[in-house]
Amino acid sequence: MTKALVPPQLLNDLRSLLKQSRQQLQQNINTAMVHTYWQVGRLIVDQEQQGSERAAYGKQVLKQLSNVLTAEFGKGFDSSNLRNMRSFYLVFPKYDAVRHKLSWTHYRSLIRIENEQARDWYLSEAIGQNWSARALERQISSLYYDRLLSSQDKVPVEQEAQEKTAELAVNEKDFLRDPYILDFLNLPHQSLVESEVEQALIDNLQKFLLELGKGFAFVERQQRISTEDQDFYIDLVFYNFKLKCFLLIDLKIGKLNHQDVGQMDTYRRMYDQLKKEPNDNPTIGLILCSEKSEAVAKYSVLADGKQLFASKYLPYLPTEEELRKELERERHLLLGDE
Repeated sequence: MTKALVPPQLLNDLRSLLKQSRQQLQQNINTAMVHTYWQVGRLIVDQEQQGSERAAYGKQVLKQLSNVLTAEFGKGFDSSNLRNMRSFYLVFPKYDAVRHKLSWTHYRSLIRIENEQARDWYLSEAIGQNWSARALERQISSLYYDRLLSSQDKVPVEQEAQEKTAELAVNEKDFLRDPYILDFLNLPHQSLVESEVEQALIDNLQKFLLELGKGFAFVERQQRISTEDQDFYIDLVFYNFKLKCFLLIDLKIGKLNHQDVGQMDTYRRMYDQLKKEPNDNPTIGLILCSEKSEAVAKYSVLADGKQLFASKYLPYLPTEEELRKELERERHLLLGDE
């Protein structure tokens, strides 16, 4: 029998070294990111508002600042994130209070908590229990702090919390997929996040729409729309010059459900509020579902725009049948589905 050429101790030592190096790299990136965003918030408050928390701060100024920084440094400096940096500094005016073990995503959740005692408690628990950002968000949303205070028997509440947070534990892949880390490093999202099948289907759909010759212009992939406390990512965004409106496309690998339709309706309304110009028509949403047993395409429009949609929009849009056939054809080429 051939003996192993690699000594077990050497292999164990190398594994330990590489794991420690990766953890250190993650911590260094995280610390630099949190410190940078705290400093950005401090500069905005101190230099633009002369340190006054109550001073009027024009939205246009923040928007212009966002435009310049985004052009130079990437997506991480949109207006929503700049407001969060400002809030970060106002909530933690002393940097000594900032715990480096927590990520920017953690702090985005913490700064929304108005009760200072509750915020400090969540901060300590997130560090002590090693909660991921998703676990922290889950605990805040479920009012874990308030339920513990009001419960005479705290054991069942704590046991439930442990079970739920264990499902949302941190791992290295989560770190690499954190959109705020990608933004801070100015790295592309889709190359690290999308599966090969999703990537190929989206590539094909983008090409398919542009080749229709019906006025489509490509805008962006994985476009982020931000609210004060949440981010949404849209797979594909187009603008149609003949219809004078945006078209949002979301691809679902799996069966289409009512939640998908509701989510797209939310995307459209947010897009009309945040992106649409006064002369643009209402945004159209398109949900595409592709799985082995079926392919579905479903348009979504505002309820009061159905008549406009039927009479004006449809001649310039691919039909649901055309989209279904294109999805089936491309999936067959990719996976050889029968």
